Amino acid sequence: METGRWGVIYSSRVGSANSHKRWLAIQHYMEKRGVRYDFVQSEGSGSVERLTRMLCDNAYHTLVVVGNDYALNEALNGIFRSETLPDDFALGLIPNGIGNDFARFWGVTVDDYRKTIDRIIERRTRRIDVAYLVYTDEDNVPHKNYFLNCVNIGLGARLIDITDKATRLIGSKRLSMLWAAIANVFERKSFNIHLKADTEEMNSEVMSICIGNCTGYGQTPNSVPYNGMLDVSIVTRPQWWQLFEGFYLLGKGKFLNYKNVHPYRVHKVEIYDEGRARVSLDGKILDARKLTPMRVELMPEALDYIV
Repeated sequence: METGRWGVIYSSRVGSANSHKRWLAIQHYMEKRGVRYDFVQSEGSGSVERLTRMLCDNAYHTLVVVGNDYALNEALNGIFRSETLPDDFALGLIPNGIGNDFARFWGVTVDDYRKTIDRIIERRTRRIDVAYLVYTDEDNVPHKNYFLNCVNIGLGARLIDITDKATRLIGSKRLSMLWAAIANVFERKSFNIHLKADTEEMNSEVMSICIGNCTGYGQTPNSVPYNGMLDVSIVTRPQWWQLFEGFYLLGKGKFLNYKNVHPYRVHKVEIYDEGRARVSLDGKILDARKLTPMRVELMPEALDYIV
């Protein structure tokens, strides 16, 4: 395999009607810049991980994901489940579709694809932390799932679940997100959680928990993927009208100013009981009937990311 040749994964499952049109523009610009690449297209859930492992096992030194946070997460798990990686392996991301929180952290949007391609050509990298979630399911099968952004338990995961289901019905992810937010304002489901964050233990009723290696869709806004620490935001159950304030502060990037938020910065989180709350990882709902006990930790500086 040529050292300079990119392996590109285009994920078409990104929740945007314009995603394929943008992909064609991305291809055109890569060819204009003289990029040597091979690409594969992902269609269904789970195929990005499989295709990533295939490209990594075929010794591509640069892997580029064209997609959103969901696609990036699947690619990350494919990378760390690959049998071999070149010593100078690096991951790049060209955001596409809806839900690009990790790209936004680095100051990149879906309309910046030319600038993003130029950066990948320059191949300036930074070592970043990779977080992982460990649990054993109801059949006593151990699981280890890697992530770059966050784990959500409770409200955050419910919003993702409702949004995905509503999108399949009405065809618009943005309208589905609005509907999911309004529905949860009045429902305000809470759950009992028993967890340990480093040495501090909690056993109480909460509404939402976010464990972030990055900004966590605004819920861990001070988290960065290169300090060797996890940020945790725990939200206690507010009155229904106070939830509007929470969504407002979330949109303004000031979520930690919300009085129902309790933030922590830790190395490890152990969850003994999640009260049957929904759990998501970088936008992907975990469907196992049994998740606890769970453990979330970091691998510091585990991956070269092209910035």
